[in-house]
Order: sequence, then structure tokens, then C-alpha cells
Amino acid sequence: MLAAIAALAFVAPGGAVAEGGVGPKSGLPLPRFVSLKPDRVNVRGGPTRDHEVAFVFTRAGMPVEIIAESDNWRRIRDWEGAEGWVYHAMLSGRRTALVSPKDKKQLVPLRASADAEADVVARIQAGVLASVKNCTGSWCRIAGTGFDGWVVQEQLWGVYPHEKVD
Repeated sequence: MLAAIAALAFVAPGGAVAEGGVGPKSGLPLPRFVSLKPDRVNVRGGPTRDHEVAFVFTRAGMPVEIIAESDNWRRIRDWEGAEGWVYHAMLSGRRTALVSPKDKKQLVPLRASADAEADVVARIQAGVLASVKNCTGSWCRIAGTGFDGWVVQEQLWGVYPHEKVD
């Protein structure tokens, strides 16, 4: 009986599986990070094309967090906390991240290796989009146009604390 009650805690209205479970269609963990495939992605108020477009993303590669699934739709959350539903084909498993220091005016040091004493090869502004190459659980190697190096993992939005990415 307790297992049935616990399982119900992960089901959101409309049959979508919410945070802390496994997606009923994908079989993948919830929540999880993915990125946007095309340059234009409509985010809707509900999991059908009949729902209104709440807002539109206009940049491919932006990281988003899938927090629920319903059939072919994924409920996502962006780096600002905005949520809505996106058709699954608009999402990619490619991992990306936004540089996101606590102090948005701070430049984030990009290091030559995953070591606080390693040479600083660049300093990156908040909001820079990068591909995630791998994460150790405390450091991530990121790359983008004109840069490639290591940053402290907690200064990125698009990877979880202590998450390892290969």
C-alpha cells in the first residue's frame, strides 16, 4: 500500500510523470537536462498543439530541464525558472550549459585542467552558451566558439551538482 501511495506522488495531472521518477514514454530519468534542437521552439501551456504558445525560444542549443512527460510532449524548465510544454522532437540529448555564476557580473575562469591551480586560459561572462564535453562531478570541460577548458561545475546551468558526464 505504501509503495502505491509513493508511486502516485510522482504522477502529475493528466498522467504526466513528474520530477523524481522515470519518463513513461522515454524510460529516462526525470528530471534531466537536454538542449533545444532548432532555432525556434514554441513552448505551450499544455501538452498538445491545441494549447496556447506561452513563449518562444529563438536559439538552438539552449539547455533546458525536462521535468515531466506526457505522450510525445515534455514539460521543460529554463534557466530562469519558466516552464511549459515542448514537442519531444524539438529536443536533443546533446548536453550544453550556460555559464551561470552566483554574481552575474563575475567573469568565470576557464582553466587548462580540472584544478583550481591550473592556468586560466580565458574568463567567460555569465550567459555564455557552451557544449559540455565531460564533467567529473566537480569540474566540467566546456567548449564553444574560441574557447575550450574547465570550469567549476557549480558555475554552470545545464548540469546537476556532482553529476558525471562522459
